[in-house]
Amino acid sequence: MKPNKHLKELDGLRTRLYDPELKRREEENRSYMMHLENRFLLLNFNLEAGRDTSDNIIEGMHGGWEFPTCQLRGHFLGHWLSAAAMRYHAVGDKEIKAKADAIVDELVECQKANGGQWAGPIPEKYLYRIAQGKQVWAPHYTIHKVFMGLLDMYEYAGNETALEIAENFADWFYDWTGRFSREEMNDILDFETGGMLEIWVELFAVTGKEKYKTLMERYYRERLFDPLLRGEDVLTNMHANTTIPEVIGCARAYDVTGDEKWRTIAENYWKLAVTDRGMYATGGQTCGEIWTPMKRLSARLGQKGQEHCTVYNMMRLAGFLFRWTGDPSYADYQERLLYNGLMAQGYWQSTLSHGFTSPYPSHGLLTYFLPMQAGSRKGWSSQKSDFFCCHGTLVQANAAFNRGLYYQSEDTLYVCQYRDSQVTFSIKDTPVTLLQKQDPLTGSSHLASTSSEKQSVLEDTRKYPSQPDCLVPCLKIETAKAVEMTLQIRIPWWIAGEAQILVNGEEIWHGSDAVSFVPLKRTWKDGDVVRILLPKAVKACPLPDDETMTAFLYGPVVLAGLTDEERTLHVPDLSRPEQILVHDNEREWGSWKSTFRTTGQERGIRFIPLHDVGYEPYSIYFPVKSDR
Repeated sequence: MKPNKHLKELDGLRTRLYDPELKRREEENRSYMMHLENRFLLLNFNLEAGRDTSDNIIEGMHGGWEFPTCQLRGHFLGHWLSAAAMRYHAVGDKEIKAKADAIVDELVECQKANGGQWAGPIPEKYLYRIAQGKQVWAPHYTIHKVFMGLLDMYEYAGNETALEIAENFADWFYDWTGRFSREEMNDILDFETGGMLEIWVELFAVTGKEKYKTLMERYYRERLFDPLLRGEDVLTNMHANTTIPEVIGCARAYDVTGDEKWRTIAENYWKLAVTDRGMYATGGQTCGEIWTPMKRLSARLGQKGQEHCTVYNMMRLAGFLFRWTGDPSYADYQERLLYNGLMAQGYWQSTLSHGFTSPYPSHGLLTYFLPMQAGSRKGWSSQKSDFFCCHGTLVQANAAFNRGLYYQSEDTLYVCQYRDSQVTFSIKDTPVTLLQKQDPLTGSSHLASTSSEKQSVLEDTRKYPSQPDCLVPCLKIETAKAVEMTLQIRIPWWIAGEAQILVNGEEIWHGSDAVSFVPLKRTWKDGDVVRILLPKAVKACPLPDDETMTAFLYGPVVLAGLTDEERTLHVPDLSRPEQILVHDNEREWGSWKSTFRTTGQERGIRFIPLHDVGYEPYSIYFPVKSDR
């Protein structure tokens, strides 16, 4: 079968990111990755290959899930290689590529020392044991990360050696899996397989070799996929992140083969995981690493809320579904999880300055879980002593934020996310550049006491005396000659009132049709400007099964109440609890702030964006009670 044609994501050097907060996170991520020494990233691979015979704990070696006695040891390096490849692909970072290339060269030597096929950080006998039904902690999961890193190094960084290692390593699995019957393979696949299916699909796509198609068939997990084909709920109370990578493998298999079976599995999974299940205000659906019951989330507001890995992988799955359908609800979902998942769970930085101090650290690396319980605190991990699974998705998620912003289908460009950026593409051989920049509606570039911006008196300082409650992306077209094309402008789910689109100052469209694309088809000239006004407001987001427990969002951003205990909010109207939140500290220098306080309460509570919470106690959901 031939693969189907779908929307094409414009990533890599074609899309450049300028958003200052996301750029900060990318740079911190790069700094963390470069800080980790190759010797310790490779330690478990060298130990397995007999290339490191140290008899003492080495100062600086990695602990936690990377410690040499942990059965998942070595998983992080695969994530690291993927992140390095993605970083190079996005911005052309030659230094991180050189570090990654050196690691790949060492992996070749490990593979040779292991006999020419095995290139893992764990012994082959772990797989023999699961074939015998013995308990081992997810060897396929660990191995998948290694394959993933190698194939990403080939695809995004052009490292041919990485592909050679992966092909030789795959031969071991082809030989090993050939020993088992279908029923025996089904038993093996009941142990966590991670994204192994996706690996075989990628190798088949790259090489066209039939043995990888055979491995795809062998790694078809009947006990999960067949019920999904029938639309049965196989998720409730089951571990979440074991199956998301498996279904991503199905999604990729549809891309490569065009077989509708794979697409049906992925779409039914999404329906069961998101559409029918409902979600927390953050966009997550899990607690304690398991899927919540359908639309029954109120009994799952615990310390171990959404897991970072599930956030990253569900965003990936949403990307496949968007490319197939062009449905903006998937872009909405990615936006929600960016702010309230990736940004809320990684690379937090304090904004204290001017003599203010805190008893807590000024940075937070990663919080594995996002607590939903009242009066919770985020649990921030260390740089070298933990290495949970989420350390791996942390470095991948923050490697390149220029993904998922723009997609193209022939003469149509989809503008999916609103972040300062630039994308270059072609329409019928005509090069076009679109520059996106938000109008802050502040009338000032004076962003701090240390800035030396010109203090001009501008119209916006008078026009918007208070927080304008509006996101205003502006798109500028640059092209050498006029070009006919369609811009698809996303109107997000969170708009509060009528949105407006202007082209060169003339209104082209207005409306409140959230979760939609507005097509702008015309002949575009150099210098044309599209101005998009997206009004936002605080909205209440109650739990699906308990309308008296509500969270609050400002646009797509969840607001966290800074309190160390559960607090009941008294509201005049249960249908409009958001009315008790009003702006506070709405502006500092030339920046509008997204902070709020309660009114009409015996004791007030301050609300700030969830992604700005560091070490403070906070609550997301609040009981609301009418005073009437």
